[in-house]
Amino acid sequence: MIEKLNEYWRACCYISAGMIYLRDNPLLKEALKPEHIKERILGHWGASPGLSFVYVHGNRVIKKYDLNCIFIAGPGHGAPGVIAPAYLEGTISELYSQFSQDEEGMKNLFKAFSFPGGLGSHCTPELPGSIQEGGELGYSLSHAYGAVFDHKDLIAITVVGDGEAETGPLATSWHSNKFLNPVKDGAVLPVLLLNGYKINNPTILARIDNEELLNLFKGYGYEPYLVEGEDSIEVHDKMAKTMDSCIEKILNIWDTARSQNKPFRPYWPMIILKTPKGWTAPRKVGNHYIEGYWRAHQVPFSDAKENPESLKVLEAWLRSYEPEKLFTPDGKLREDLREIAPSGERRMSANPYANGGLLRKELKLPNLKDYAEELNKPFEDKAENTRPLGVFLKEVIRLNPDNFRVFGPDETKSNRLDAVFEYGKVFMGKILPEDEDEGYLTPSGRTMEMLSEHTLEGWLEGYLLTGRHGFLNTYEGFAPIISSMVNQFGKWLDISSDVPWRAPISSLNLLLTSVVWRQDHNGFTHQDPGFITSIVDKWPNVVRVYFPPDANTLLCTVWHCFQTTNRINIIVIDKQKHPQYLSMDDAFKHAMKGIGIWDFASNHPEEDPHVVVASCGDIPTKEAIYAVKLLKEFFPYLRIRFVNVVNLFTLTPNTEHPDGLTDKEFDSYFTKDKPIIFNFHGYPWLIHRLTYRRNNHRNIHVRGYRENRKIGIDAGYLAPFLKGRGGITTPLQLAILNQIDRYSIAMDVIERVEDLQNKGGYYKDLLKNMQIEALEYAYNHGVDKEE
Repeated sequence: MIEKLNEYWRACCYISAGMIYLRDNPLLKEALKPEHIKERILGHWGASPGLSFVYVHGNRVIKKYDLNCIFIAGPGHGAPGVIAPAYLEGTISELYSQFSQDEEGMKNLFKAFSFPGGLGSHCTPELPGSIQEGGELGYSLSHAYGAVFDHKDLIAITVVGDGEAETGPLATSWHSNKFLNPVKDGAVLPVLLLNGYKINNPTILARIDNEELLNLFKGYGYEPYLVEGEDSIEVHDKMAKTMDSCIEKILNIWDTARSQNKPFRPYWPMIILKTPKGWTAPRKVGNHYIEGYWRAHQVPFSDAKENPESLKVLEAWLRSYEPEKLFTPDGKLREDLREIAPSGERRMSANPYANGGLLRKELKLPNLKDYAEELNKPFEDKAENTRPLGVFLKEVIRLNPDNFRVFGPDETKSNRLDAVFEYGKVFMGKILPEDEDEGYLTPSGRTMEMLSEHTLEGWLEGYLLTGRHGFLNTYEGFAPIISSMVNQFGKWLDISSDVPWRAPISSLNLLLTSVVWRQDHNGFTHQDPGFITSIVDKWPNVVRVYFPPDANTLLCTVWHCFQTTNRINIIVIDKQKHPQYLSMDDAFKHAMKGIGIWDFASNHPEEDPHVVVASCGDIPTKEAIYAVKLLKEFFPYLRIRFVNVVNLFTLTPNTEHPDGLTDKEFDSYFTKDKPIIFNFHGYPWLIHRLTYRRNNHRNIHVRGYRENRKIGIDAGYLAPFLKGRGGITTPLQLAILNQIDRYSIAMDVIERVEDLQNKGGYYKDLLKNMQIEALEYAYNHGVDKEE
């Protein structure tokens, strides 16, 4: 059996190398010539042999123990090492007829790899069995654990690259084993692939001694198994025995916990695989090392097309695999070797868990009206915007006990969502007596909390990618920590929509709260609305950004987002007590439209307006409404239309985003020629970017967050109050310093409505006095004057 495993692996290595170098002569039936080599040689050889090695051994234990497994490649740039076994076991040929199991199909596969219109050099969505591309390193383990939560018979065989192991996200994700419940969850079998080098440097973990290495992972709570060597037969034998031990350990853990229905935290097995980088390549060419050195990372001797000596070395290397013994003359893998792989959905490349949309069930949702915030007087009634959402989410958990989880970095209670704790917080560690005092810790909880935004985001992505639903809440100021990670997930969703056999998955729903405008108690460090700026330029078919102004609109927005697929839904709202504006019926209509005119906040709304006052975001909305109230007192005849925006992308033309308004619709809200004062939650220039093609863009004046600027503030009389702008401020003080406050908005209207420009001087001076009084009060009392 070991000999055949080795042959199957060598076939994988041959396919991997062939994909990197060749465009013709796939079975080497003739001498290798320059015209057989690709014009542009791309790919990563270094990790590919190790990935195939683990994959092949995964296949063996799947058949031996009848397992349900998926394969996750951390070093996704080693895609040849994953594509090769997926091709040899037939899945790629079933989905892509041009890559048939014959010489012509092999030739097409070789040419298509890292080629325009072909297969990518990472584990892209086009690759069956993949749930992460691996282009940006660090997320393999968190994706793996997310995949096995609530999938009690699933094992994620996960290869962690030793370069990837140096990233922050990967380092924290080792602790995911403290959240795995052996009664109801599956298992992750991490394989740390220590091949010794990154692009141009040694890896840290490869250069510490074995005792220290083993102790490191024992400290993480694993039972580490070490497999190392260079002789392939010897290492195959060690790996086979080790894989058997690990699988039997996992099955024993499951049996012990499930037979007694008693969760416990075991030492889960993991493997440290130490083999040469670029294993099986020539050890040395000329004066330079290849195998076992950093030069094997990408394409060794990439000049093979132009350099006859390199071409000879390449041919000798490829022939060392003896393809004529591994494949039939027509290019099909030997039948006895084909039997090594599992069949049907037991193949890791054909497992439906790696195409989670196939398993997805619609979320059962409660009736929104049962959670409505009662409204008696718009703008006068106040409530914590996110508190009712917590109660709603608690009911979603009750209705969906096995396929919905809430995620948060130790902020779920702070964000007023703690009603979900009725169903507990997942914790497999030691529970102390004092934890009974509202600790809510339990192995069977439905809320996942860990102070690593990366790990939480990875868990959620893995959970969604394997067919479930979830919701992540975090402070807005720290959302940029996962900006790049969300960006990668968005790329995955975007390309997945082009792959016909990939079924849509549940959307990624992110609640950003504790927002920039109410970080008065934390200060400047927590004030950052930049996450939304980083996401709006991405894939119109994927991204949505919502700014519900009150509790009922938030409920309607989340209810809608839970029913969408293949999207990233960003929802931004504060958690503190704020004015409420809309009944549930009105909020539902408002949320579905994404934009609306508010009669109660307008003045003479049925008439052609002198000015449009617009808002987007709960706190800018409050300040804009106060501004209108002041203007009504000063100028009762002034015709003011108040427009509130929930769905940020309604501002863009419908030719650029599916939620965008037509030009005619936009003009009906904002007019073609009247001044528009827009009070925005984030950086003001974002609104200009979204609306620059609109008819009335020249009249749009935007207020938004400006980093408490000392330079650029256009109200010099406020300069004396910039002292302490980086520390503690009051909410109104913070608004004034960034000029989104009611007084600034009212002055903007006076300056831009032509009829007011001359006679409005008196009122502008009055408004300046009000600003100064508010700031003086804040400096003297530490709080804002009551409304």
